[in-house]
Amino acid sequence: MKTQRTNKSDFQFFFSGHGHYRVIYTSPATGKKWTKVTDNMPLIDATKNEENPKRKDLEMLKFICKN
Repeated sequence: MKTQRTNKSDFQFFFSGHGHYRVIYTSPATGKKWTKVTDNMPLIDATKNEENPKRKDLEMLKFICKN
């Protein structure tokens, strides 16, 4: 079974107050959703505001959402 890579389109970003974002990760395989409010602005800038975010940044954001 081949696993699907994490893409920027798997995430939704919503401003949630000064310096906070609500991030929703949707699994491309199962459709299950995880939600987390984060104040990690360097990570948000590296994923949300980039055209082609780095794989390690996407994986870190997915880890934060799922834990």
